Amino acid sequence: MNIKRLILEGENVSLDFKKTISSAEKIAKTLVAFANNRGGKLLIGVADDGTISGVKSEEEEKYMITKAAHQFCKPAIEHSFEEVYFDEKLVLVVDIPKSDLKPHYALDENKKWWVYFRVKDKSILASKIIVDVLKESAKETGQFISYSTYEQKLLSYLAEHGRITFKEYAKLINSSHKKAQRVMVTLILAGVIFPHLSEKEEYFTAAAS
Repeated sequence: MNIKRLILEGENVSLDFKKTISSAEKIAKTLVAFANNRGGKLLIGVADDGTISGVKSEEEEKYMITKAAHQFCKPAIEHSFEEVYFDEKLVLVVDIPKSDLKPHYALDENKKWWVYFRVKDKSILASKIIVDVLKESAKETGQFISYSTYEQKLLSYLAEHGRITFKEYAKLINSSHKKAQRVMVTLILAGVIFPHLSEKEEYFTAAAS
């Protein structure tokens, strides 16, 4: 593994840097976010700016990761380790594969379980819509879409405005949040609309946008 080339990519949807692991709860969020998306690699002994500081005790770091993966994630997160040296400094590479057991939840310091999803270089708290998408995608069943007034109104709105939030859509169809959520989940799974997530907002566009 060319660790320097990997670091030069910078943190992204499938790569994260940690100088050290100080909290099982915090790292559980990253493990869950990777597993709920397309998997990823965690480089321990690398600062956020890409500086290689190295790992002082690989056994301690492995213990923290394994503890987080098994005690602070449900279902437990599969992972593997690889030790890579660069300029005599050890970088511990943790590989987290894409999971077939979605959604995975992380336990926080208040003993509550939350779903996280990897977006660019962040581990974002997933909305109810994304949690349902993860649940349904794990079933691997095809999506049959009947274009009722609910779907037609959504697509017409997107054609005119380009984007819509969940609250705007629920108001548009004058229906319950449960119904609006079910329509959006179905259209996301069918590849008709696409969710855009960040720490500040969530909105949806037509998939081709």
